[in-house]
Amino acid sequence: MAGGGGLGWSENWESMSATEETVEVDAGGVARRASLSTADWILVLALIAVSLPGWQAMAGVWNVTDHYSHGFAIPLMALWAASAKRGALRREAAVRDPRGLPVLLGVLAIYGLGLASGLVWLTGLGVVGLIGGGILYLRGASWLRELAFPVGYLVFMIPLPDAWLTPIIVRLQLFVSTLGTALLRLLGEPVLRFGNVLQLPGGEQLFVAEACSGITSLITLVPIGVFVAYFMETGWWRRSLLVATVVPVALAANLFRVVVTVFAAERVGAQAATESSLHDWLGVTTYVLACLVLVGTARLMRRRSPRAQTT
Repeated sequence: MAGGGGLGWSENWESMSATEETVEVDAGGVARRASLSTADWILVLALIAVSLPGWQAMAGVWNVTDHYSHGFAIPLMALWAASAKRGALRREAAVRDPRGLPVLLGVLAIYGLGLASGLVWLTGLGVVGLIGGGILYLRGASWLRELAFPVGYLVFMIPLPDAWLTPIIVRLQLFVSTLGTALLRLLGEPVLRFGNVLQLPGGEQLFVAEACSGITSLITLVPIGVFVAYFMETGWWRRSLLVATVVPVALAANLFRVVVTVFAAERVGAQAATESSLHDWLGVTTYVLACLVLVGTARLMRRRSPRAQTT
């Protein structure tokens, strides 16, 4: 009785396991798992639950820092990019890859260190790593290769450490102040510069603050440039060239904003030009113009090389 019962239990367990781990082979000989098993779904839900504090930490930065406000849009854009891979994923093998397990364990250690130390950038890397490791473990290396861009694109939502950005912001402030002063003088405005402070002919002063340094335009336009380049260009050099145009476009747009602000301050006063809705609308307008220039550049590149096709 005991032996018979044990054999029956073993057969039932093997039958249940085979059902949960069913692997189909299509007409092309590609092996794929029919669907995620119950254990797989438990793992997915566990990874989502574990990553929630990381998402919350990043969202806290997105909500209070202008140059990271685009973080809310990055996951949606990555999801859209992943949806564009549906056809390719149907043709790829979908089998569990055991290499994903040590990857997940390593990423969990990094993620835990980020949470414990309060380093949002490290926590964010852990969140992206959990997504990549989960795909590798549950669906295999071929799926991860196909989804490399959507997963990698999530890196743009990770806030950079202040220690990395502060020196860049200071240099951008001085660059914009210097170039803006030269351009204003060329246009007939006798502006004096003291560091990143511009003194108008009437004696009023304008401070080129962090928001006017161009850092917001750079950090938010680079993800847009990468997204546009990926879907509108082919070849690494063409894509790189398009992404590289983000820097001059962002700096030119911000320089235009500073020059217009100075002209406005000359006519309506520095306070009205910098603290009213006029200043906010000017910032939005220059950003939209920069986006349009970027997309226009991509379209121009495609016209000059008609053979380039979207991926």
